[in-house]
Amino acid sequence: MDRREIAALLAYIGRLDPRTIRTDQGEARDQLAQWHELLGDVPMATPHGWDARVVARQHIRISPYPILPADVARPWEGYRRDRLGRHTDPTPAVDPDDQAAWTAALVSTRRAVATGSAQPAQYRAITSGQLDPDLARLREVGSCIPPAARAALACYRPARATREAALAQGQPDALAVRCDWCLAPAGEPCRRRRVGLDGGARGTAPRATPHPSRADLAAAQQAQQPALA
Repeated sequence: MDRREIAALLAYIGRLDPRTIRTDQGEARDQLAQWHELLGDVPMATPHGWDARVVARQHIRISPYPILPADVARPWEGYRRDRLGRHTDPTPAVDPDDQAAWTAALVSTRRAVATGSAQPAQYRAITSGQLDPDLARLREVGSCIPPAARAALACYRPARATREAALAQGQPDALAVRCDWCLAPAGEPCRRRRVGLDGGARGTAPRATPHPSRADLAAAQQAQQPALA
């Protein structure tokens, strides 16, 4: 605020709280200089939600103490922090290889947001509670793969098809545990180890069905879960 705006703010405050009025010309001049020194970087009003007169009126309405410059400067700093906290720097429309121009564009945008000249730039968020139709259909079907396509792919994914068939029949998920026989980790199909005449492994082809010991281990763990519960 410049000195004219400070004088207008003090006149507005004086109408609401006569205790702040200075009748002596010297005291009024000193008061104006003090407020201008402390609130020179605080705007009178911005296009986006800040008005020093509203802040002053709110203080006079709820506080029994005369208003001070800090009672205006403190809400202004909170206003700035809130806006910068909600701001995410958009990509500047300058050459990214020009570091000086890039930095200047970011500083200019942040200054405009902090001073209330521009709205904070935020990432897009979900603003509606309506469920997407495709997500609703996926919840009903249970999978993004149609049953016909899943059946057609079964011959190309024998291990997965066997697992899905076992789960559909209520059998334990053997692939949920580690196989002690072929050492296949959880989630991976069992491997068929081919041993050569020298005792070394010659290949590890995936099996369509898990090893029986792995299925027994999954069944034992499934039986223990109700007992633990």
